[in-house]
Amino acid sequence: MTTLNLIGAGHVGRVLGKLLAQQGGWQLQDVLTRSQASAQQAVEFMGAGRAVDSYAQLRPADVYLLAVTDDQIVPASAALAAALPIKNAVVFHCSGALASDRMEAARAAGALLASVHPIRSFADTAAVAAQFSGTFCGIEGDAAALALLTPALQAIGAQPVPIDAAAKTVYHAAAVFASNYLVTVLDAALRAYQAAGIPESIARQMAQPLASESMANVFRLGAAAALSGPIARGDMATVARQQQAVAQWDTPTGELYQSLVAPTADLARRKANS
Repeated sequence: MTTLNLIGAGHVGRVLGKLLAQQGGWQLQDVLTRSQASAQQAVEFMGAGRAVDSYAQLRPADVYLLAVTDDQIVPASAALAAALPIKNAVVFHCSGALASDRMEAARAAGALLASVHPIRSFADTAAVAAQFSGTFCGIEGDAAALALLTPALQAIGAQPVPIDAAAKTVYHAAAVFASNYLVTVLDAALRAYQAAGIPESIARQMAQPLASESMANVFRLGAAAALSGPIARGDMATVARQQQAVAQWDTPTGELYQSLVAPTADLARRKANS
């Protein structure tokens, strides 16, 4: 049996702990969180493990999952290294923004390091645990650590994708572009429709087919092939008029429009050259 200790038990940690504990060949041993009560709640959700209230109570394990917030990864790895012999053990975290090499204290103690970042929302942990199959996970770290973690992830239905640890922050920014900033741009579209006298509820109905079809085309054809509109047609006079009109209506939104012209023109050139 591969033994696992869980340090921190937020939404991601609880789901991974539960799924790994259900997988044959893995045993969830100890769960340490900020309080004995939250550790016990995590144990009850996962259906396995023992709640503890200090690093001193942790038993040695083959694998340690640091499911803590990003700002606690470094101190948690240091505390773990100070409390237990972790030479040749696998220590991994779930941050999408930080690389595994941030756990320097664990490496100095002889541990093998990795990170596993599941790419999905964990707002409803029970639903995610029940529907985890197909979830992409960005993975990076020591080869020996990944050799142990990759088949375990595949066994719980994940799709591990190796990433460049040196580009971890850019990797995480990709999700911000694909989700957060997409919402910001759509908000600009809805406000611009409303500036033309269209009620907000109607504006959402008008924008939806444009946004949905554009996204579907990106995922089906690629971004360059999906691009349409005045920049793709080379109609920069229209672009200039739009930018001026938007800036007169709302200065920050005009700046947003202008900031998107150059990268969209680059995309249009890629489309023309494809």
